[in-house]
Amino acid sequence: MAARVLMAAIFLVAGVRKLMTYGATLGYFAKLGIPLGDVVLPLTIALEIGGGLLLIAGWRLQWVASALALFTLATAFTAHAFWSADAAQFSAQLNNFLKNVAMAGGFLLLIVQASGGERKRTAP
Repeated sequence: MAARVLMAAIFLVAGVRKLMTYGATLGYFAKLGIPLGDVVLPLTIALEIGGGLLLIAGWRLQWVASALALFTLATAFTAHAFWSADAAQFSAQLNNFLKNVAMAGGFLLLIVQASGGERKRTAP
């Protein structure tokens, strides 16, 4: 449960912050070139807050972790494109990209754990 709470925290905070700064976030989405920002932003907020709460609750963990892993990877490539960042933003974008990739890896571990864990192998 502690791992789920720690992983959910970033989504809950991000979702609430997007909700509180809706207009500015919509502008940021436009700057990133995200199409249909007025549709994508509410879906993003719902996924971050709803997914975070469901992750804590442990409800349908494989589905929730899968959705958040895909979302986190998509965000890494759309919002943290370090390869096209200027020198001033390169390190921050690289760190955020790698953070997202690492979180996706954590979600893969949650998916394995929720399915009963890896099977134990016996030596031949």
